[in-house]
Amino acid sequence: MDYDKINNYIKELYNGKEEMTKNKFSENTEIKDFIPVIDDDVSRFLKIIISIKKPLNILEIGTSIGYSAVSMASEAKKYGGNVFTIEYDEKVANQAMKNFEKAGLKNIQLLKGDAREIIPNINEKFDLIFQDTDKKLYSELFNKCIDILNLGGLFIAEDVLFPVIDLEEKWHDLIEPIKNFNDSAVKCKYIESTILPIGDGVMLAVKK
Repeated sequence: MDYDKINNYIKELYNGKEEMTKNKFSENTEIKDFIPVIDDDVSRFLKIIISIKKPLNILEIGTSIGYSAVSMASEAKKYGGNVFTIEYDEKVANQAMKNFEKAGLKNIQLLKGDAREIIPNINEKFDLIFQDTDKKLYSELFNKCIDILNLGGLFIAEDVLFPVIDLEEKWHDLIEPIKNFNDSAVKCKYIESTILPIGDGVMLAVKK
């Protein structure tokens, strides 16, 4: 199966339909030095999942400039859902805040700091958790994420196909951490999961 051909077909199919794309969002962002954001197909996936599940409390780990948070919050605001998002880089977090204000979204709360320190002190439970932070932290944060996820809640992780896609050499040190995370997640007795070949690979799991 030619995935490049498939991806190009999908991209052309949706071209012009979406008001907010990854490229438009990035072009309208003042700073240009930030961790890459999710692809448009992953944004569509998140919005559809949120439209179906209608999670009231959403936790995102890894804000970057806020594209994924805006994608999720714009859908969640339709029924009163809220997004909590964590970003370590203060400069990037400040830019994300500007982007949230520009989008007119008041249902996003940004938590600045290290997710490893913030998540253990979160007392809330979440209906959906989206993990897209430093790939070396995926395994370290996984068990705590499952702890604060409601029964029937969804856990979504981005970039899980790093071990098998053609990555730039600068990202090669992230392959082994993702392999270890995938192995642990698949073996976890508290979730049922599958991996979808969209973006750079998305794991979708439900807490049993």
